[in-house]
Amino acid sequence: MEDVKLKIESKKYRDESVVITSRLPKDMLEEIDRIANDSARTRNEIVQILLEFALKNVEVE
Repeated sequence: MEDVKLKIESKKYRDESVVITSRLPKDMLEEIDRIANDSARTRNEIVQILLEFALKNVEVE
């Protein structure tokens, strides 16, 4: 029988976290929730992933 391993990626941000509040357009939140549902991740995880991507790709002029 083949060994089956459960691989869990470590969380990138292990430091202290903070809670923030942000107002989002309703349709944006619906899109975030759709992505979370389709990817079996939490809303919080999706927001962190999207913010991390944006921070890596932002260009300030």
